[in-house]
Amino acid sequence: MKVLTIVKSVFLLAGVVLITVTGILYANTRSFLADAVRAEGTVVALEAGGSSNGTVYRPIVRFAGPNGVVEFTSSLGSRPPAYNTGDTVSVLYRASDPHGARIESFVSLWLAAVITGSLGTIFSSISGIMFFVPMRRARIKEDLLRNGTPIQTDFQSVQLNGAVTVNGQSPFRVMTQWLDPATSLIHVFKSENLWFDPTRYITQKQITVFIDNANPKRYYVDLSFLPKPAD
Repeated sequence: MKVLTIVKSVFLLAGVVLITVTGILYANTRSFLADAVRAEGTVVALEAGGSSNGTVYRPIVRFAGPNGVVEFTSSLGSRPPAYNTGDTVSVLYRASDPHGARIESFVSLWLAAVITGSLGTIFSSISGIMFFVPMRRARIKEDLLRNGTPIQTDFQSVQLNGAVTVNGQSPFRVMTQWLDPATSLIHVFKSENLWFDPTRYITQKQITVFIDNANPKRYYVDLSFLPKPAD
């Protein structure tokens, strides 16, 4: 489906962008730390501001810079406030830009990179899985069609695969079963996902399934007799 292709591409793009941003944030922080001077600062006030989670509080810190007293507002806020007025904090700053000072803490220095890196990893992993799984299935299908053993299975039904939903729709799967004469065990086979209802096009009672003799759970339901959906 085109929708799946778009979703995969969007996740991949989001992952690449977020990981790129993470790299930039990491490099900027490393550069800042390489030039930073440490000073002792005091929280002189808390600046209240709105966010999607309600009011957050950002500490306003004052410290003695190279050319006099410097006051800055932290770029990070929290609820409840992470600091109280009067708290002493360690401050890092560049001598060339004391007003760009940051509170010396993991959250202040690295939180943004951690968030973008985590999200980038998640999006990249999801897109990787979405690209990898169809490729792996295609390789398995090719191998079974070439080396697998064809068996005739009994058509049972067409079912919706509710475990998968794209754009509010779930795909269909053809269900068949086969009694293994060697073991007297019944095997149930499920076809790959179909994005149209194939019920009316299944007129035969038996459907060919290619199985791996060494592992009957590795199989491919041959639905090549069905019409192909239009793009």
